[in-house]
Amino acid sequence: MKSMATLSVAAGVEYSGCTGGLTALALGLARDGLSTVLVEANEPSRWQVDAEVDARVVALASDSISLLADLNVWSDIANLRASPYRRMTVWDGLAPGELTFDSAERGEAALGAIVENRLIQHVLWKALQQHATGASANALQLRCPSRVVSIDSNDDSVSVHLDEGETLRSKVLIAADGAGSGLRELAGIGTRGHAYDQRAVVAHVTTTRPHEDTAWQRFLPGGPLAFLPLADGRSSIVWSLPDDEAERILALDDDQFRDELGCALDMRLGPITAATPRAAFPLRLNLAERYVAGRCVLVGDAAHVVHPLAGQGMNLGFRDVICLRRELGGAIKRGVDPGSAHVLRRYERERRSENTVGAYGFDLIGKVYGRDSLALATLRGAALGFAGKFAPLRRRLADAAAGRL
Repeated sequence: MKSMATLSVAAGVEYSGCTGGLTALALGLARDGLSTVLVEANEPSRWQVDAEVDARVVALASDSISLLADLNVWSDIANLRASPYRRMTVWDGLAPGELTFDSAERGEAALGAIVENRLIQHVLWKALQQHATGASANALQLRCPSRVVSIDSNDDSVSVHLDEGETLRSKVLIAADGAGSGLRELAGIGTRGHAYDQRAVVAHVTTTRPHEDTAWQRFLPGGPLAFLPLADGRSSIVWSLPDDEAERILALDDDQFRDELGCALDMRLGPITAATPRAAFPLRLNLAERYVAGRCVLVGDAAHVVHPLAGQGMNLGFRDVICLRRELGGAIKRGVDPGSAHVLRRYERERRSENTVGAYGFDLIGKVYGRDSLALATLRGAALGFAGKFAPLRRRLADAAAGRL
């Protein structure tokens, strides 16, 4: 059995490798001087600058970018392929009225940045490897490929048993292994939620008009459609649709798809002239019933999966990282056991509250804007119009989206 002074960070597989939240947290804790072991089943899939832009992109808010900058990886991400966006425009497909956020109102260069999931994972993983082999190697160790097969928790530590027979003992076990978290199950934490019976259709498209460094989102009866600006001038689309409608859209030929997509965005960017192959993934709401069990604590998608309409999934996960890093680091500085119940509960109270409110808020917005009632559409349009004209409310909403509240 190998004893660790402070922490063991454990993870499984999400999509094609480790999650951004997991690697950011492991790197942050190690840089803070906390002894950390990261257990990962697979390295993230390789990212190459000359490859096609990955189909899955995220809209990073300013606080997420600040976290990555603090970890000394943001400049690498930005220099490789990131697209700052200066404005966000939201409108209803059935009624007049729209809402626009502009970074210039706050005297800032951008609201956030559109970045490929795989690029974030790639840069963070490289930084982890460098840290694990550098002068501070004792603060961070990697176990990859490796899987957690069982855990045992007692009053003063948690034992993590790996598939190759090694056992690690730690003060804290952090489960950041994605929506289908095996560690969450081993810890005995249940979930609640439901499938949306929707899929998000994704692709990259070329438009006649420039995207103007703007994230465009139109609410349609079937679900929201987002056009996110890419650095190469194209837009990445995320179109949430009922399952049967998603099947129909996926089956269209390229000309039909481009025509329907242009109309769905109300031709704001003109006709669609080119599109990459389409892909789709199912949508669901999934919330852990608690974030802490003994000395095991959940982070990111292991704790919460939300509707993508607000593009907040990864941002919520990074906010988990910021909070847990603060609580664990603060406990160490005070000479307090970082795995003690009151330390982990502080994290749980803060993050579970925000994540739950956000998840059900996104759920409610989706339901309200997914109805094609003319009376309801009129009210929705009026609400967007009022928010767009009332500067204090508009700034408040922009702050919430950027994680400044």
